[in-house]
This record gives sequence, C-alpha cells and structure tokens, in this order.
Amino acid sequence: MSQNRILVVDDEVDIRRLLQEILTEEGHEVEVAADAAQARASRARTAPDLVLLDIWMPDTDGITLLREWSTDARNDCPVVMMSGHGTVETAVEATRLGAFDFIEKPLSLAKLLPTVNRALDARRSRQAGAFSAARGSAPLLGRSRVAQLLRAELLRLAPFPAPLLLIAEPGSEPENLARLVHQSGARANNPFVVCDPRSLQDEQSVAALLGSATHPGLLEQARGGTLYLGDIEELPDAARRLLGAVLGSGKFQRGGVGEPLALEARVIATATPGIEVRAGTLSISRDLYAQLSVLPLRVPPLRDYAEDVPDLLRQCVDQLTEGEHLNFRRSSVAAQNRLRNYPWPDNLRELRSLLRRLLMRGGSEEISLEEVERELAAQAPIDAPLVKQDLLALPMREAREHFERAYLQQQLQLCGGKVGQLAKRVGMERTHLYRKLRSLGIDISHTADD
Repeated sequence: MSQNRILVVDDEVDIRRLLQEILTEEGHEVEVAADAAQARASRARTAPDLVLLDIWMPDTDGITLLREWSTDARNDCPVVMMSGHGTVETAVEATRLGAFDFIEKPLSLAKLLPTVNRALDARRSRQAGAFSAARGSAPLLGRSRVAQLLRAELLRLAPFPAPLLLIAEPGSEPENLARLVHQSGARANNPFVVCDPRSLQDEQSVAALLGSATHPGLLEQARGGTLYLGDIEELPDAARRLLGAVLGSGKFQRGGVGEPLALEARVIATATPGIEVRAGTLSISRDLYAQLSVLPLRVPPLRDYAEDVPDLLRQCVDQLTEGEHLNFRRSSVAAQNRLRNYPWPDNLRELRSLLRRLLMRGGSEEISLEEVERELAAQAPIDAPLVKQDLLALPMREAREHFERAYLQQQLQLCGGKVGQLAKRVGMERTHLYRKLRSLGIDISHTADD
C-alpha cells in the first residue's frame, strides 16, 4: 500500500482516533491535530499529502485556516473539509478557496475512503502546482469547421514558449483549452499550475506568485511547464504589476529577495472580449496586455458552432458519467434540436451544468424535450432579457426563431400557461398558435386548462 502522509485536524478526540485508526489500516501515515495551532505546526513539519480539516474548531475555524493556506504559496496539498453542521454557503466558500471536497459528519466509510483516494490520486496526477490543476476536463470540441480551426490553431501554438492570451466569453472553459496546449507541446510532462485570480487577496497575491524564502511560489512551481492565469483583469493590482515586471525581465526572486531566478514557465492567460479597448485602464495596463498577447487567440462562443451541440452533448455525458459516476442518459432528437437552437449565453459551462442537473435528477434513459424545457425555464432569471444574445450575429431565420421562442415563452408564463389566453394576448388563431408552439419546441404538455 502507498505510504501517504495524512494530517487529520479535528477538535473531537474520538474523531481523531477513529480517522487515525481507519487510515492507518489503509496503509497511510497519519498525524493528528486538535486545533489550528497544532495543524500549522504539523503541516510545516511533515508536509502532508492530504489534510482532513474540520470546519468548526474553538480557536480558528477551518475556513479561516483553509484561506490562510490557500495564499501562502503551498497549494500542492489537497484539503478535504469535514463538518457536522455544513451549509451550502460553507461548501461553496470552501470550494472557492480550493478545497478538494466536503464531507459531512457523522463520517461514512463509503464516502470517506473514496474521497481520500481521489484526492491523493489527483495530487499525484498533477505533479506540482495549485490544487485546482487536478480538476480539469478534456476540452469539448466538435467537428464543425469553426471547432476544427480552433483545435488546429491551439496545436499550432503549442510548441512556442511565448505567452498565450485566450480571449473568450465567460463560460467558454478556456482552462481546458490551455491544458490541451500544454499537453500537446514539449512541456507535457512538466507541471501545469493554475492560478485563480479571484482567490487571491491583494496583499497576499505577490507572495502567492513569488513564494517565500523556504517555499516556492506559483512562478517557481510551474518551472519547465505552464502557469495558467484565469481572467487577467481579476488579478489584484500588485500581482499585475509584478507579473508585468517578471515578463519584461524574464526573472523573479523567490520571496522578493536573493538571487534572481529565470522564468522557465510558459504563461497562458485569459481575458474577456474587449480587452484591447480596456488596455490602458485600471483593469490592465497596456504594457501587460502587450506582454501577454504575443500570441492572442480568440475562442469562438458556443453559438458560433451550434451545429456541434449534439456531439458536445454526447462528449459531456461521457465525461460526467466517467468522472462523476452519474448514470448515463442520452438526449432525444427533439431535445438535441432544442439545445442546438438555444443561444447558450453562458457557453460550455451552461451546457455542462444543464447536463449535470439532468443526469443527477435521473429518469428514463432518454432525456426528453419536456425535461430540457423545464430546466431552461427554471434557470432563467425573472428579470432576464427577452433574448440573451445579439440577433444581428445570426441569419434572419434563426434570429426570428430565437425571438419568437423567447417572446411566446414569456407570454405563456404571463398567461399562467393557458394557451387560450395566450392566443388572445398575442392575436393568433388558437390552432395556428398550437402549431407554432410545437414547431418552436415549446412544451405545452404541462400548461394549465383554460
């Protein structure tokens, strides 16, 4: 069995003893800590491969401790949070700070051991760097001309060491595209380190990049490999200034002192469309934009290759069933057609989230059009605009269909689902309206009686 070092942090002595006993029998070296002070000392002394961290402790709570660890440039150790009084908000906050998973008390072996094994496997697979690097998926790429041109351009740029700027709308999953670039070049066997700018506080962001006198920062962790930066405009000011200086000189100092080290990592960053216009404003300097956009690449939004949606649905279902152990379901032809004509304002992230919900809810093996319509309606905010995309970018026929579908769906909601009232409201003959609703894929099987 593998001799992994696991640190258990919990103020309840019975839980510490139970976990130490179970994990030792599984072949791991286990150290325990009763509070944050002991946890800090143990972590500094033993450099564990995994931490099981209780949230509610008397001196310093686990979320505070996790936040502290997430910014001290030692992000190579996954953390699994434990709590008997967990809330959705707490779980979300823990995940945002980089926690691998969240398990509830009383602890279940059926949940505990697989989570521990997955966390350790993830740590081994990423080799080095920020823990979030272990959470990537293969990019969802279709077979359309747009998708194949994107793939070809990514592979063409893979061998170069120069910085790469991926310009993409929110939800386009550029991190997965960056992984494809990394894995397709000479750096494939070296670290792929992820920096999420939103998790860095301004005063600690420089330390996260540079590290300390004794521990490497993200720039050094990515040596020989790739440093992936999320939305560059989300990076704190101090970190952006440092990054500009490092890219300009090609050197940095660990902890800001000592002999300069050569920057031996390729930087891949992302930005949202319009970055060229915003360069020179408070969000990003012209110099940093110029340094990062040596090789700029625009990632097309999903609506530009909507013909790939049926294929992307199949790819995504395969990833979710294999990676998250959800039950397999296939999309009906009607559901595929509906989603192919959906504007996807949040791009691939929305597609992945929609499928995850449909698989988690379960049902027959085939996902029906009615299920899709219910999910889309449930996720649409009350104050959402009538149409969530620029219709001028579409051919007239598709633009008209998008408008008619959005218009009739909202009118139907205002009529309480009553088609008779809808016909009067929109000035259409009822039989003709039924045909129009069906042709647009609008579910009327659950509408109220008139």
